[in-house]
Amino acid sequence: MPNEEVTRTFGIEEEYLLLDAATGDPTDSAAELILATPELGEQTEREYFSSQLETSTSICHEADEAEASLSRFRSIVAQAADRCGVVLAGTGLPATGGETVGTVTPKPRYRRIETEIRGVGAHQYLTGTHVHVAVPSSDAGVEVIARIARWVPALLALTANSPLWCGEPTGFASWRHIMALTMPVAGFPQTFADGAAYEQAVARLIDSGVILDTGLVSWVIRLSSHYPTVELRIADSQLRAADAVAFAALVRALVDRALSDFAAGIERPIVTPGLVNGADWIAARNGLSSDLVDPVTAERLPAFEFIDRMLGTVEGELDYFGDRSRIDRYLKYLREQGTPASRQLAAFGSGGVASLLSLYRESNDELSSPHDAKRESGAE
Repeated sequence: MPNEEVTRTFGIEEEYLLLDAATGDPTDSAAELILATPELGEQTEREYFSSQLETSTSICHEADEAEASLSRFRSIVAQAADRCGVVLAGTGLPATGGETVGTVTPKPRYRRIETEIRGVGAHQYLTGTHVHVAVPSSDAGVEVIARIARWVPALLALTANSPLWCGEPTGFASWRHIMALTMPVAGFPQTFADGAAYEQAVARLIDSGVILDTGLVSWVIRLSSHYPTVELRIADSQLRAADAVAFAALVRALVDRALSDFAAGIERPIVTPGLVNGADWIAARNGLSSDLVDPVTAERLPAFEFIDRMLGTVEGELDYFGDRSRIDRYLKYLREQGTPASRQLAAFGSGGVASLLSLYRESNDELSSPHDAKRESGAE
């Protein structure tokens, strides 16, 4: 059960691609769209490439707050993008145009990164959904990292949404995950004894020149250097705002359970980074279409059986935070409508790029419940 008498806060950072409405290729429209949507203010930020935008929710106590924020952002930017001949796309990678070297956003830090990572950065059109969950200390944060390791393959499989690259299916549900492994610090991190050991490891990476700064710690889960949170970075950008929020609610429950187990003196599960990373690779390939690997038991299980095993550990947390029905709807949707990756593949197979662009547009407009529809219309 939850280990505090208050709601554990969380936030979502989500990145989006800007695609030409005719060709589907990335288009350098970020600055134009920021100017076209002044009502969003600092909620909109430029990313590494000029064909990417990022938004962040405020600190949220309830999932509805996060969904209101992401839905409003998508609605406003998607309409502005349409007027500019651009599609705002919730996808981990562009299906076409990735062979073109991206235009780096003209910020000094990004220019330094470009110089350091060289050809690795030329096609890094990677866009993701990052979930921050509050933790009381860095010591608690490293406990979360160690205890959530078992479930990271399931979380990747649920959110895999980048099956296409350079106009072809990759054979992977999340090609973004595979491309991310080319960064100097990537994959699932090593085990840390405590927060001080984590901070020392990151400092050594910077001091040695392996990475420029803490922002280039590209592990799939890390401690935030700016907020008292643990940040899960495993998920591709999602087709629907509702899916991103449901995923974040699930992550919050898992983090809270990890902290409860830590407080109760329950030992960490025994996993090795190699097995976690291998299981993540399988999850990036299979998505929910086949087996996943449990990094603790080394079993291969049907994807939804493994997900049910994960959900069985957080039933109390989901009830406490009021998120059980949201997660049930989320999983029901995935079972009936298919995963984001499978929907992209189906659209591309039936109508090519034009159908994909329609899928992105329709997903931006999709609402998850009558409550959301009421909110979107401005009624209260």
